[in-house]
Amino acid sequence: MPLAAKEAEEAEGEREPRSGRHGGSGGGRRRTGGRSRGRRVLRWTAIVLAVTVLGTAGAGYLYYQQLNGNIKKDDLNLGDSDVAKPTPNAAGQTPLNILLIGSDARDTEENQKLGGARDRFGAAPLADVQMLLHLSADRSNMSVVSMPRDTLVQIPKCTDPDDGEAYPASNGRTRTNESLRNGGPGCTVATWQELTGIHIDHFIMVDFAGVVSMADAVGGVPVCVDANVHSRDGQGHGSGLKLEEGTHPIKGEQALQWLRTRYGFEDGSDLARAKAQQMYMTSMVRELRENATLSSPNKLRRLAEQATRALTVDPGLDTVKKLYDLSNELRKVDPKRITMTTMPNRYVGSQVEPTEDAEQLFRLVREDISLDGKDGKRKTEDKVSDDPAAPAAEIAVQVQNGTSDPVLGAASGRATTVAGQLAEEGFTGAVADQSAVLTEKTTVVRYPSADLEGDAQAVAKSLGIPLGSVKRSTAVSGVTLVVGADWREATDYEAPKKDDTTPESAKALNGADDEACMHVDPDYTW
Repeated sequence: MPLAAKEAEEAEGEREPRSGRHGGSGGGRRRTGGRSRGRRVLRWTAIVLAVTVLGTAGAGYLYYQQLNGNIKKDDLNLGDSDVAKPTPNAAGQTPLNILLIGSDARDTEENQKLGGARDRFGAAPLADVQMLLHLSADRSNMSVVSMPRDTLVQIPKCTDPDDGEAYPASNGRTRTNESLRNGGPGCTVATWQELTGIHIDHFIMVDFAGVVSMADAVGGVPVCVDANVHSRDGQGHGSGLKLEEGTHPIKGEQALQWLRTRYGFEDGSDLARAKAQQMYMTSMVRELRENATLSSPNKLRRLAEQATRALTVDPGLDTVKKLYDLSNELRKVDPKRITMTTMPNRYVGSQVEPTEDAEQLFRLVREDISLDGKDGKRKTEDKVSDDPAAPAAEIAVQVQNGTSDPVLGAASGRATTVAGQLAEEGFTGAVADQSAVLTEKTTVVRYPSADLEGDAQAVAKSLGIPLGSVKRSTAVSGVTLVVGADWREATDYEAPKKDDTTPESAKALNGADDEACMHVDPDYTW
């Protein structure tokens, strides 16, 4: 680190006593720069912001103190619980997971002008863009998982650190973008951890104005459409984006239009918009890497100032030095080893829900398995819980029949049979639930909270169920074993062969693909 930056960092440390809360990595003061109820957050994919800070290194941390003051801070996790950090690999390395959040906040005059929709002015923001960036432990590859904003999830209880207001857990499933309203981005973090079982280390957020200023600062981002497109219909719906067929560099308000476009791309759904956002992000990362030298001091200063003003982060990323360190980690990955995906989903009315393939994708991330299939063969070991199990006779277990199949139907009596097997193993509190027959592809043991993880693993071990099939879930109130379609007969359980391939339904996009084009809906061409 340049000497001036080092001295500034040390002086900053002397002035700012630290105190941690809510799992904020490294602690930190409560946020600076103020925070309205409609806080300013990311409207696009913010991985590029961390990479952008690479520019500040070459100029000796220009205006170091000023840049630090630009960065807004917020708490990392507003939920009541956390997910355990992954176990380090043999070299002592651990993965890094960063949640990239976006909102439709219209809390300033500039954001209102850019965002439109006057009826949303001053309203609590929604997390309309959500992406999880996973950097592998050995820093050889990067995976990004997008979650559509209309995904139905269970939002956990969250507490606003500003005023202490507690937001109760959602009554059933609701759209994931509503999590941001429940105290801030830390509730979106808590929601992701609850759904995926992935420990999240940091978040990064930017607002409408940040998108425009950042696109201008880097000189434009190349994007491609396979036909002329104008995102506007007769009723006034659409972002207003107007492009000719081919590849064009976009910046400013046009960049924001691209990131907001739904009408005109593919089937007009939020899934198409997420795909366009992924293309934009990978293109911007390539631009930043190819122009990483940034020899112009004025361009460097502009880039550094725009990046820091656009950011809201957790306390673990609240200085230029921390962001620079993060950008160095991200820079180690070749774009060819960056894989963009969308959470596999299916429609439920006009919303979507995660499918079985989504859990497969989450598991690969949890176990630090690359999504591009280039890890080579390696054995992964399931983590044994630190929570000690109670004596078998004291563990209450509900057993459910999940063998229902559209072709074969349900295997009769499976819950009763397996409950009997558990009783023979000493789990005399096992009870068969006869109220419903479910559909579960593979046998799974679920538990609702960390204090029951050890009990759930003990149940699994007694029947030969791998620990990888023990899942935390708010959908159950106690240890629950669901006998899946892979265990239809009254024999000892044989775990299916582990599949470490990325599901096709995740629609993987390689970060080095500079020929990808968005398909234009013929109804929106000109």
